[in-house]
Amino acid sequence: MLGISENIVQCQRDLEALKAPTLNRLVRWHFMARRLLLALMIVFLIILFLPWQQNIQATGRVTTLRPEHRPQTVHATIPGRIEHWYVMEGQYVRAGDTIVRLSEVKAEYFDPDLVQRVSNQVQAKESAIVSYQNKIAALEAQIAAMQRERDNKLQQITNKIRQTEFKVEADRAALEQAKVDIQIARRQFDGVKNLYDRGLKSLTEFEEKRAKLQESEAKLVGAENKLAVTQNDLDILRTELSLTRNEYDNKIAKAESEKFSTQSEMFDAQAAVNKLRIERENYSRRTAFYYIVAPQDGYVVQAITPGVGEIIKEGDPVVSILPADYQLAVEMYIRPMDVPLIKPGNQVRFLFDGWPAFFFSGWPNISVGTFAGRVVAIDRNISENGRFRVLVKPDPEEQSWPSALQVGGGAKGIALLNVVPVWYELWRVLNGFPPDLYAWGEKDKEKKDEELLPKAPIKKVK
Repeated sequence: MLGISENIVQCQRDLEALKAPTLNRLVRWHFMARRLLLALMIVFLIILFLPWQQNIQATGRVTTLRPEHRPQTVHATIPGRIEHWYVMEGQYVRAGDTIVRLSEVKAEYFDPDLVQRVSNQVQAKESAIVSYQNKIAALEAQIAAMQRERDNKLQQITNKIRQTEFKVEADRAALEQAKVDIQIARRQFDGVKNLYDRGLKSLTEFEEKRAKLQESEAKLVGAENKLAVTQNDLDILRTELSLTRNEYDNKIAKAESEKFSTQSEMFDAQAAVNKLRIERENYSRRTAFYYIVAPQDGYVVQAITPGVGEIIKEGDPVVSILPADYQLAVEMYIRPMDVPLIKPGNQVRFLFDGWPAFFFSGWPNISVGTFAGRVVAIDRNISENGRFRVLVKPDPEEQSWPSALQVGGGAKGIALLNVVPVWYELWRVLNGFPPDLYAWGEKDKEKKDEELLPKAPIKKVK
């Protein structure tokens, strides 16, 4: 049994005849199971080193890329009463097509000739402005005439004053001459009187000298009186000059005051004309708002204010229109902790409602029924649901999105991030770590890029 003896024991047949050895023998499938487990372990190790695409999943809805292509509500510009509908729900309309006709509900706009009547008021005010302008021109001409008349009158009085001043100078010279003459006549009279008292002159000569003295005295008094009269005339002329200047200044000031009053009335009339023109333009444009038209080509989705005879207020919604031509996009909402991981240009895979798909997380290339998109924009502020909105447009390099997609449909987005080994992803999930912000190997590349960037020279501080 132990192989110690050299004798050969022939017990094979005896063992085959026994039942116990048969029950303890290893069957073939035990060896196959061991090999299968070994193969599975090898496959599992290989899978651990396979590349895994990290991703962020979020729900969203189908929308349009541009704001003007999204469903819009047409509002009433003015209050009114619905008189007639020109379209029905689901109908295609072009830009400018009439949707609803309204009628007026405010009493101040009931007059059908309101615009024409306001135009007549504008013409009347414009005629009044022309009259004011003519009156101002007449007052300006009157002021100019009074200024010329004042200047002529003042010049005339000034000339008279100069003549009187010359006359005063002449009378003053005559007075001085009279004073000299009376002095001579007095000396002659005194001399003749002394001679007459001595008997050397006759009475006739004495009387002649006395008469000449009296005549000189009379001439002196006359010269003084004439000088006084001339000076009085000069004072009168100067007073007349001042009075004339004041008189014409008052007349000119009164005319200018009337001119300024007329200008003020003209400006008020111009303001009234501008106000009436604004009212006329408003009334004219208001008539165009009686017809609510389609702002762009599209389909009438819903009549928000149906019926005829309904009273709507200013700004009330009337109908909802979906533009006909638009570019689809998806807006999805991600968690704040995932915002740093997504940048414009990142690829996103979508599963749309109504389109069957099989998505393999980590291997998007082998997924079926998904559609690709590129991140266009990320909101700077958080939404009401506590998440950030991300807008994604179709990827032009991938399969185009289904043409039957409708705005508002649901979509599930899978934002593709970095490619890492499977073992690293399992380790990250087990430890609760978030996805990587940078792909493997990009950190070294960024360091090299930073080294290649030109650095600003360092300035030495003295």
